[in-house]
Amino acid sequence: MYSRCRFCSVKLFFLWMALLLFAVSCKTRTTSLHTSTEPSYETVVDTLVTDRAGDTLSLDKREEQPTSVTDSVQMTSIKSGEEKRREIIVSDSVPPSDTPDVIQQDSITQTSNELIEEKVAPEAIASTTEEVEVVEDSLQTATEEPIVLEDIVNFSAQDSVVLLGQNKVYFFGPSKVSYQRMNLESNFMYINTDSSQVYAQYTLDEEGHPMAYPTFSEGDQKFESKTMLYNFRTEKGYITGALTQQGEGFLTSEESMRMPDNTMFVKGGRYTTCDNHDDPHFYIRLTRAKVVPEKNIVTGPAYMVMGGVPLYLIGLPFGFFPFNEKRTSGIILPSYGDELDRGFYFRGGGFYYAINDYVDLKVVGDIYTLGSWGVSASSNYVRRYKYSGNVNVSFVSTVRGDKKIPGDYSNSKDFSINWSHTQDRKVDPLRTFSASVNFSTSSYNHNSINTMYNPDVRAQNTKGSSISYSRRFNSIPLNITAAMNIDQRSSDSTLSVSLPNLSVSLSTIYPFKRKKRVGKERWYEKISLSYSGSFRNNIVTKEDKILQSNLIRDWNNGMQHRIPVSASFDLFDYIKVTPSFNYNARWYTRKIGRRWDDATGRVIDADTTFGFYHIHDYSASLSTSTTLYGFFKPWKIFGDKVQMIRHRVTPSVSFSYTPDFGDPSLGYYKKLHYKDKNGVDREEIYSPFRRNMFGVPGRDKSGYINFNFANNLEMKLRDNRDTVGEGFKKISLIDQFDWNIGYNMMADSFKWTNINATLALRLSEKFVLRLNGTFDTYLYDYSIDESGRVIPRRVDKLRIFNGKGFGRLIGTGTGFSYTFNNQTGKKIAAFIDKLLNKNKEEEVTSDMSNKTDTPDSNQPALPSKEAVDKSSRSFGRRGSSSPFGDQEVDDDGYLVWNFPWNFSFNYSMNLGYDHANFDIHKKEYRYKLTHNLSFRGDIKPTKNWAFMFDANYNFDLKKVTNMTISVTRDLHCWQLTASIIPIGYYKSYSVTIGVKSSLLKDLKYQQTSIYTGGARNTWY
Repeated sequence: MYSRCRFCSVKLFFLWMALLLFAVSCKTRTTSLHTSTEPSYETVVDTLVTDRAGDTLSLDKREEQPTSVTDSVQMTSIKSGEEKRREIIVSDSVPPSDTPDVIQQDSITQTSNELIEEKVAPEAIASTTEEVEVVEDSLQTATEEPIVLEDIVNFSAQDSVVLLGQNKVYFFGPSKVSYQRMNLESNFMYINTDSSQVYAQYTLDEEGHPMAYPTFSEGDQKFESKTMLYNFRTEKGYITGALTQQGEGFLTSEESMRMPDNTMFVKGGRYTTCDNHDDPHFYIRLTRAKVVPEKNIVTGPAYMVMGGVPLYLIGLPFGFFPFNEKRTSGIILPSYGDELDRGFYFRGGGFYYAINDYVDLKVVGDIYTLGSWGVSASSNYVRRYKYSGNVNVSFVSTVRGDKKIPGDYSNSKDFSINWSHTQDRKVDPLRTFSASVNFSTSSYNHNSINTMYNPDVRAQNTKGSSISYSRRFNSIPLNITAAMNIDQRSSDSTLSVSLPNLSVSLSTIYPFKRKKRVGKERWYEKISLSYSGSFRNNIVTKEDKILQSNLIRDWNNGMQHRIPVSASFDLFDYIKVTPSFNYNARWYTRKIGRRWDDATGRVIDADTTFGFYHIHDYSASLSTSTTLYGFFKPWKIFGDKVQMIRHRVTPSVSFSYTPDFGDPSLGYYKKLHYKDKNGVDREEIYSPFRRNMFGVPGRDKSGYINFNFANNLEMKLRDNRDTVGEGFKKISLIDQFDWNIGYNMMADSFKWTNINATLALRLSEKFVLRLNGTFDTYLYDYSIDESGRVIPRRVDKLRIFNGKGFGRLIGTGTGFSYTFNNQTGKKIAAFIDKLLNKNKEEEVTSDMSNKTDTPDSNQPALPSKEAVDKSSRSFGRRGSSSPFGDQEVDDDGYLVWNFPWNFSFNYSMNLGYDHANFDIHKKEYRYKLTHNLSFRGDIKPTKNWAFMFDANYNFDLKKVTNMTISVTRDLHCWQLTASIIPIGYYKSYSVTIGVKSSLLKDLKYQQTSIYTGGARNTWY
């Protein structure tokens, strides 16, 4: 071991000695070349050295720039001139330097200043280049291939400077460089033609502020930066201070590298949805990130910064921000929070699956720490020019209260099905399929988080669902429809289901009309008929018993056929006569008997008999109608603006006859004889088909004469705005006033019917007030039973013959809604201003007419009102002349306070008999007024504040029964929302502050108080 190490040391010693001797010999050799007694100068030059103009230097020019160096490479002696002195000239392939004072010779570079003191004999320089022998360098390297681009680089600039020596082009002012799809705009750029690179940076304004940031765009990608270096050939770039919009947010970075596939690698990035790029209110600090434009951002460690304060505790080891606007399958992250009743929760988390281009599927779920949970699945589907729709199925299990407290614990299970389907009319005009399903359990709206805070949905008492398919035919006017209908009443969980509901209809046809008409139309050719038939299978039950029902025992089904036949004739050219005949048939599958029950002391339904039963009825009628006009021209003492008043009356008289279908031989009615609990013989007439859906024929024959009068009152006014011709406009004084009454000639009592009236007043172009009323034509009396209860009854005495007028109002009702906003106030103010200005103009006209002075033609004319208004309005809109910038100013130059607001109300009223309150002194029913008022509104006093309220007022209880108040504060990129339900069953509050962007919707703080029926929620 020791001997080996010693041997190695000896070898290293001899190696160092050899290198030292070699260096000394080289130095001695070099010195001898310069100190020979017979001067022989060795001059090594580069034949590729260029001057500033790029020309090859000649030998004469090299004499002006003496740069003599020696080299240890192989030399060749040559004869030059008379003395034929030795010259060593070596040709080198090393490229020249950009600096003119430096000449590169192989790997040795010396400046001319360092060699000035060395004197070179003139004889050592060849007199002519023809006598110089050039020997190529044995160490010559291959020449670099020139850079070739695939396309032309186009540029435009306000000013430019070209430096040929440096192969650079500088651009100043607004400039643009384009290469294929790439565009770069800046106020300062330069291009290096050797390396195919372009460099751009921002500039400074007169005050030293940055301006004109370089803008880079390629395809859909676009961003700004402070500086950028881009290579046309490799399509790579180095950017500092980049700013780009990704999705709903903005990404800034200190440094970033752009790759050929548009991907960017970012260092020191900031992602925010705040558009204040230099100083955002908040951002997510990205240490390192990879950005795929318009797709996603994948980041490493990141943390939140709010108001310039880093919140390291709100940090993430990694992050993923998707920006896809197209449908993409993936995981849906849940939101989190807490509720007083159901505890902490994760809500809305699940999966989204884009099945194909036409159908998608989203499945999300909710889970609460106190046992509640829910799951929902939704799907959207669409086929262009064919159909579209969506389906949503949801199930909610709600647990509230404590099992240990009696009566406090509840566990409800609710579900909801929503389906909407629409078919394009162009796909098949003969076949149509549509669906509108809104079915849910009665308590779903109270337990689902999506509906419990919506006052419109939460207060919804009735819901309807329908699915229908219809088919029409070209050859015959026939239409077939199959449908399913479900009506719900949430207050008592009642369902009314019709499944199936089939209908067949035949449009009006003229069976006796000739195919080829010759001469006048004959009377029998005007006879027309049509047909309509329907089959219905219906049940009315509670929602928890629908699955336990029996199709035969519990479901009610039947079929109906209607065949109307009619014709229309003109009598004396002014009276229209229409005879008609109607046939109605009903098919039922069951009938129900009646019997006396001693246990209950009343008549109850007896046995139900199933079978096929056919009942029918028919009627005939004859009606006549005409139109009468009355005109009234007001007297001139009322002015000439009202030209005419027209009254249009359309009277019609009709007679209808219906036979008596109560004959026992038909079997439509039966008599029940029984003894009541007092032993008194009683008789009851009933129909076994009374509970079937299409009803039964009438028991008594009838012959009605009906009188109907339709009235319309209009006024024609002269239009003062029409200054050219005789312009008129019509105003409706009474849009509609109809009333009708009937008289039954074949009745033995109560021959007159009630009077029905309709009144419509057009108060404005968009608002019509409608009132419907029914008037009683007979008097009332009463009797007292054994228990002392008053029993009112109607007596066969007409009011008009007993001094009580034609009739007494039985009931009426109306409803209307209106919306007020800030435009309403402007319209009213404009109307008042118009009236005031009109009066002023009339006064001015009157004063001018009284003057007789001739105006001075030399006096300058006063500017018109329009010119003054235009001048005053333009004062505040001349840029720097207005202290309010771009905000709206009035005619006097003052700032206009923009105060948008909306207020809408919905009022409904019903006035009618209170059948529980009979006045025995007047022998009349007292009236009962029921009316409801709901109103809502929103106010935005400033740009960032908004208030909203929604309430219902119950006039019976004389208090507000439901109210919701919310306040919203726009915090630029954040939003604060607070809502409160101060009264009612859903008393609660909610406060949320979060980012407005939907991308960062989970970046929020929320505090809520869920309703508990007012029992345990005592938050104020």
